[in-house]
Amino acid sequence: MRQDPWHVLHVIANHEKRVAQHLAVRSVEHYVPLYRMRSQWTDRSVLLERPLFAGYVFVRFSSRERLSVISTPGVLHLLGDSAGSEVSCAELDRIRQALAGGYTLMPHPWLEVGTRVRVRGGVFDGVEGVVTELRRQCSVVLELAAIRQCFSLEVGIDQLERVATIPVGVVPSPFPPRRGVRQA
Repeated sequence: MRQDPWHVLHVIANHEKRVAQHLAVRSVEHYVPLYRMRSQWTDRSVLLERPLFAGYVFVRFSSRERLSVISTPGVLHLLGDSAGSEVSCAELDRIRQALAGGYTLMPHPWLEVGTRVRVRGGVFDGVEGVVTELRRQCSVVLELAAIRQCFSLEVGIDQLERVATIPVGVVPSPFPPRRGVRQA
């Protein structure tokens, strides 16, 4: 099995599965993580499979396949060529294992505030995230850095450890210190 990092395709909204079908026909390795959600229609309740990362498909390809990949119907563009826009095999393997293992992964909007934590134990051992809700289970938002998208994971609060804290009463100034002025 290849250990090359995965590239990220930005695709037309709600076309992730269709793009995946086109990539399969072109024999390009791809992955669209799907989660299940119950939707209430007027006459019945249905279970839908939706992309965990709306608007994105993960692909691995050789340089000679690049044109074939970016010209696939539904593809808007390939995210940058820098290392920050690639997804490691380990990140996607964790997501695959969690979905296969019955973990409840749900899309979650990007958050700027909250307590940074590290998950201890399970498939996501060592992964850092942000606490968004405290109740019987703790909801933690985890980031897939390459696309700045997040998903939530519910774990027991005993499986979390605080990563960094700011001492109570200390509020960092958003402004840089002025020249010639001493900071207390």
